[in-house]
Amino acid sequence: MNESTRNLTAAHAEVKAEIARTDAKTALLLAFVGAVLAGAWTVARDLPLNISAYVAGGLGLAVLLAAAALLLRSVRPNLRGRHGFPLWATLTAEEITAAVDRDLAADIAGLSRLAVAKFTCLRRAVDLTLTGGALLVLAALLTAGGAA
Repeated sequence: MNESTRNLTAAHAEVKAEIARTDAKTALLLAFVGAVLAGAWTVARDLPLNISAYVAGGLGLAVLLAAAALLLRSVRPNLRGRHGFPLWATLTAEEITAAVDRDLAADIAGLSRLAVAKFTCLRRAVDLTLTGGALLVLAALLTAGGAA
């Protein structure tokens, strides 16, 4: 194995590891968002809320739902992809070997684009989660303070 092949193999492994890390972070954030949504709904339905709290809380829940949608989009399987499993499922063993030997750089590029797309969705979802959480805190403060 020459130096170029070793570098390509290392880059391929690094990109795949980054995708796995992003998917793990996405799963944790999705669980957190789900717990916050369930908790906020449980608490809010038993409290006498004023109009300001309804508006802030409703916006907070809507923003958290948008974050959950982004997270789900990030982990949604893409079966029409040109690289990886969907492609390999259509090839024979010999064709897979030839494709991997010939197209490792193309696979790295495709996986890198996938990783960037997943990371972008995750980053936006984190921003939305922070915004939604701030709106829920505002709703709680408005309820506790009795602001009208």
